[in-house]
Amino acid sequence: MKYSAYYVEEIDGVFSASISELELEKPADGFVHIQVSVSSLNYKDALAASGAKGITNKYPHTPGIDAAGVVEESNNIAFPSGTSVIVTGFDLGMNTPGGFGQYVSVPADWVLKKPENMDLRDSMIYGTAGLTAALCYKKLVSMKAAPEDGPVLVTGSTGGVGSIAVSLLASEGFEVIACTGKAEQEDYLKRIGATSVVSRQELEEGDTAPMGKEKFGHVLDTVGGSILSNALKSLSYGGSAAICGLVASPKFEATVLPFILRNINLLGVDSVEISLDEKRDAWDQLANEWSLKSLESLASDISLEELATEIENIFSGKVVGRKVVCLK
Repeated sequence: MKYSAYYVEEIDGVFSASISELELEKPADGFVHIQVSVSSLNYKDALAASGAKGITNKYPHTPGIDAAGVVEESNNIAFPSGTSVIVTGFDLGMNTPGGFGQYVSVPADWVLKKPENMDLRDSMIYGTAGLTAALCYKKLVSMKAAPEDGPVLVTGSTGGVGSIAVSLLASEGFEVIACTGKAEQEDYLKRIGATSVVSRQELEEGDTAPMGKEKFGHVLDTVGGSILSNALKSLSYGGSAAICGLVASPKFEATVLPFILRNINLLGVDSVEISLDEKRDAWDQLANEWSLKSLESLASDISLEELATEIENIFSGKVVGRKVVCLK
């Protein structure tokens, strides 16, 4: 049986992609065979599709770190045929063929049943981005973050994680300051919940002093680099920064002063290798008490054929919100 996939090949160091017909193989023992209905486009997918080092080690390859669909075949009693499921993270789309193909075959311990109060498309509007935003929020709440602490700064706010974070925080009663380099998206950011918008340039420049004026109750950072450095200087006493990305840079500069004089907290967030139980809890919360009324306004649908253009748009900073990849 043949199936279609966005297939990336390397020839003499040059990477190119095409919609290819691949042969469907029988799943190995302990694996679940899933017919993919929807996936989503993430920054990591764009890196895998372009041959960036450290993401995918072997080509040809099918990217896609997210997949949602229906179990086609399984020898695991927990996932009988016809079960609607979600797979995010682990090795999916990295060195295991991912969600940009009409079928995936993955270990059963990567798979979650879709929450009852969420359809497959909505699960991929969230995808890894939404899961990451939810985990960042959970980390902040674990440090007793509350709306009365002051505004929460969300960096990279027009991206997937940032957009969902803005909406989630606003829906939970927080004042949200959205940081973006896309001034033309201010209306979008306010429509999804931001109270105000600050330019990326303003936060990149910051202050040369080791500490600045207290501006933010908490921070949810997706970019790293100088923006994170300056945000930490501006956290209020007892504030926390949940960090989950490195779009600007994996490096940032800091002194111990804000940590020991303002009692601030730096919280790392991973959505890839955390346990399935932690993922399940976050998905259940997104399907229930954290379900976003603004979810549809964050997303637009694309086909496999449109992926190449949207991947280029990611690298040129043109993508806003979430791109849902429809495979059926």
